[in-house]
Amino acid sequence: MIGIYDYTVVLTYLSLLSAGTGIVVALSGNGHPFLGIFFLLFCGLCDAFDGKVASTKKNRSDTERKFGIQIDSLSDLIAFGVLPACIGAAFIRVSVGLNNIWQNGTNWVPLLLKGIIFGILILYILTAMIRLAYFNVTEEERQSTETGARKYYLGLPVTSASIIFPSVALFQYLFPADLTWVYIAAVIITGILFITPFKIKKLKLRGILVLVGIGAAEFIALIVAFILRHR
Repeated sequence: MIGIYDYTVVLTYLSLLSAGTGIVVALSGNGHPFLGIFFLLFCGLCDAFDGKVASTKKNRSDTERKFGIQIDSLSDLIAFGVLPACIGAAFIRVSVGLNNIWQNGTNWVPLLLKGIIFGILILYILTAMIRLAYFNVTEEERQSTETGARKYYLGLPVTSASIIFPSVALFQYLFPADLTWVYIAAVIITGILFITPFKIKKLKLRGILVLVGIGAAEFIALIVAFILRHR
């Protein structure tokens, strides 16, 4: 079969499957944005360790290495670009405030507002794609002249979406107000940071474990909040 199927790519494949499931769930008629958030958190968990797992295989061929780089970015685009946008679309669908606008606004207001909001979500996906493509190109150039791992990233890594958007979703459960606009604002700011040329230090294992701990705490808090809300 075409492709690579050893243990070095298992986490990347799982991340993509989780992202695809989250997209379908978030956009389904009976779906809820918080279900999509759980899949986004799992994508973040997979991404935290896929590089570490892949590096344990010392005899990887050049083809295997390049394949791993490509599918990692392709998976990240779906998991941290498309999925958060779909979760945003799900938030819009269940938003009480926005639904009031759709129903009570004049003919052109709901249409214009919908166009602006969905335009923001689509542009967010575009910024994620640009960020990942730029990283691939610069990383290939760096590896041709340097040895060792990268020490800094330029622009906010797209994987940060797995921490940012679950945090916004958690606030939605903690506060009774409709915070859909907060999610949209987070989409705008995060997308801008993806393509803003500032240096951010690459996390080492300790920092990765801290982020995993934050993600785990968000996961548990969302489950508890979901249970309490629906008792």
